[in-house]
Amino acid sequence: MSESLTAHDSTIREPLFDFLEEKYGKIRILEEKQIGKVRADVVMVTPDALYGIEIKSDNDSYTRLEAQVKNYNLYYDYNIVAVGSSHAGHIAEHVPEWWGIISVEEINGKLDFYVLREAKPNPKVKPAYKIKILWRPELARIQAKNRLPVYKEKSKSFVQKAVLDRVPEEILWVQVSEELFERDYNTIENEIKEFKGKKKK
Repeated sequence: MSESLTAHDSTIREPLFDFLEEKYGKIRILEEKQIGKVRADVVMVTPDALYGIEIKSDNDSYTRLEAQVKNYNLYYDYNIVAVGSSHAGHIAEHVPEWWGIISVEEINGKLDFYVLREAKPNPKVKPAYKIKILWRPELARIQAKNRLPVYKEKSKSFVQKAVLDRVPEEILWVQVSEELFERDYNTIENEIKEFKGKKKK
């Protein structure tokens, strides 16, 4: 007997991304982002918000979930857990009430997704953590858009705080999403080298 499609998160990911695009419209998917001492499986960028998405396949346990929930809550406007059918009945006991829940089931050899609970705004998100998703060149472009000083000799954390203090949130988070939609992993290494070169001059 072949193994269930919901047994591994690697088989869940691409169909899940298609489902999320159909549900939310314009999105950008970023995978495996370090947040504190854990990794976020997926960050979904929408035009004005960041969603953290944890995938729990049927083969996964809840061993690390408490620590994952704690960190996701600091970084993202909304959080969602996508679970294999074996977890669907009791996952709500393990995540906060504002987390969305998507169940993943195999039907006729294909994966089917069902929203058990819609994600609500995360009351614990911290802007100082959320803005860490930006690389320094992306942060620099937001500084330029808002006519902020370059702060060439200052640390990244100093610049992050300055941006948070001086750019209204309703403007800033839209600009953050714009940067993430445009992020190019093929060119970012050169962008970072170029930025560091300018900083030394």
